[in-house]
Amino acid sequence: MMTKSRKKSPFLNREISWLYFNERVLQEAADESVPLIERIRFLSIFSSNLEEFYRVRVATMSRLANLNEKSKELLGFNPKKVLNEIKNLVVKQEKRFEQLFQDILINELARNRIFILNDTQLNVARGTFVKDYFRDKILSNLVPVMVDPEKPFPELKDRHLYFFVRLNKKTGSGRERYALVELPPFLSRFLVLPETHDLKFIILVEDIVRYCLDDLFFTFMYDSIEAYTIQVTRDAELDIDKNVSDKFIDDLKSSLEKRKKGKPMRLLYDSDMPMQMLNTLVAKLKLQAESLIPGNRYHRFGDFIAFPNVGSASLNYPSLPPLKVKDLHRTQSIFAKMADRDYLVNLPYQSYDYIILFLREAAIDPKVAEINITLYRLAENSKVVNALINAAKNGKKVNVLVELKARFDEQANIFWTSKLLEEGVNVNYGLTDYKVHSKICLVKRMEKDRPVYYANLATGNFNEKTAGIYCDHSLFTVKKEITGDLVKLFEALNKRTVTRGFKHLIVSPLESRSKIYKLIDREIRHAKQGKLAYMILKVNSLADEGIVNKLYQASNAGVKIQLIVRGICCLVPGVSGYSENIRVISIIDKYLEHARVFIFANNGKEDMYLSSGDFMTRNFEHRVEVGFPILDKNVKEEIREIIELQLQDNTKAREITRLNNNKYYRTRAAKKIRAQVDIYNYLKAKHST
Repeated sequence: MMTKSRKKSPFLNREISWLYFNERVLQEAADESVPLIERIRFLSIFSSNLEEFYRVRVATMSRLANLNEKSKELLGFNPKKVLNEIKNLVVKQEKRFEQLFQDILINELARNRIFILNDTQLNVARGTFVKDYFRDKILSNLVPVMVDPEKPFPELKDRHLYFFVRLNKKTGSGRERYALVELPPFLSRFLVLPETHDLKFIILVEDIVRYCLDDLFFTFMYDSIEAYTIQVTRDAELDIDKNVSDKFIDDLKSSLEKRKKGKPMRLLYDSDMPMQMLNTLVAKLKLQAESLIPGNRYHRFGDFIAFPNVGSASLNYPSLPPLKVKDLHRTQSIFAKMADRDYLVNLPYQSYDYIILFLREAAIDPKVAEINITLYRLAENSKVVNALINAAKNGKKVNVLVELKARFDEQANIFWTSKLLEEGVNVNYGLTDYKVHSKICLVKRMEKDRPVYYANLATGNFNEKTAGIYCDHSLFTVKKEITGDLVKLFEALNKRTVTRGFKHLIVSPLESRSKIYKLIDREIRHAKQGKLAYMILKVNSLADEGIVNKLYQASNAGVKIQLIVRGICCLVPGVSGYSENIRVISIIDKYLEHARVFIFANNGKEDMYLSSGDFMTRNFEHRVEVGFPILDKNVKEEIREIIELQLQDNTKAREITRLNNNKYYRTRAAKKIRAQVDIYNYLKAKHST
């Protein structure tokens, strides 16, 4: 759905653009060159993405649909029409998903002598094995809830799996009864059955339950029983008091409980369910037609990210060892190395251990007096938090800003906040009106009675788990241009406020938009003067209308623009009079492209910035984001080489065009370039010792 904004420039609706992105994820599942288990995982990622989309974006759009006509005019689009287009696109994608599910999970696995069995395909021996497993591990966790026609329908939990069951009798009163059976999320989703003749067998927990329904409903007199899986996705937006105080955590906990009972946004149901059962269910849940999404017998496909590989290692991508950073060593001081020059860690290709070692050294170095850091998403067993706690125990002043409003990580961040407070760390819960999304750390070290500052700034979170699958850049620097601005920024954050007047950093919410506009305006001015003018911009999402219009202006002035956008792209390339000088690609591959990189020609004196924020309105106006210049020549050259490989990718890059057909970018070049593989090889060669 390409709409005209109030300025009449082409602007693709962000929800529709996001669905085109998720289609690119589905393309990876369809790609036969991708190892089989990885294809299953891409199906899982597609499914998880879609769940979150319904919980957040469709929920928001549903609220907007209730606005009056004047409000819709101010929005620039009709939410009801967008919801209808969302439904149409999702139904098409779900059909494609089902086709891939059948092909991959049935046919392709079978070719590899791996079989997923359902409840009708068990022989006597395997049936006995399943019955024993059900009685030992599952039965005590299942409690059927009978549906009483005279009472309210039981509350269905968000994203939990349920069986909707119909018990039938041929004669007598009450010939049919309905029941709900919840499958607790802690139950193992997959059971590997005994191998026979070098054949591997797997059964899902749903089919185990189906096979053992008699054990579950043995107290009822019935002639037949039917059971079909369903899953409800609810509105996940939080409604919380914005006052940041000691009471904030309690308010947040209360809102998290309310999230579990949010308005149903989607009912995913087994399309084999008889129409009478479906009508009964829809009436009880009071759902609208646009909320109904037919699926197959298996839901909550996000669990398939952990699908067991019982076959050969070739069914997975090979595990590549994380590379070293040349001249940084585990047994030598990182601070001493940083004093000489900047260092860059390119994740996940290079080891995240360097960031942990930096924090560990800060925790034990007697000259370190203070550590300031912002935390957004953390690993389950966080080495980052452990290092900060040890620093506090060693007498360092440790100031940690934990963003409690990090969506879907609220509960985890409440836990870490409590843990840090218990250990004597100074914890800031965040700001009243803004999410703190920056990824920055500043260490104050006393050298010759004077403070010297050591900084780490990154495009991704201080999270060692996601650092193994997210492509990000993490910079170590002592350059005063950067550390001086960071001192000012942390002084403001520790007072729970925001400020302006940064000389070198690009900081939201008060300065990012104006500074990015000035950098674009400089390229426009150079283009009009016949000077070298171009931009290379890499982001996860491009959805801010002001930035889109500014890029159109630059294109019309003759600035050559190359965009690498993984997800949402509301800008429409190749439109006459708007975007003829703009090329957009999207790379979806083994790792998640997450880095934000901004490169400006500056008439041959190239400027380069890394950033924590995308080109979305929220990143400019509602979050604390930090963009930082790359001032070290060697670091700049390394990032430039990486970006160049991504621009040349002719294997996993898709062209984003006005057709939105996600066509793979192909060239006649003899050399096949797959950016993520070639980047690893480039870094391996460059950093080998």
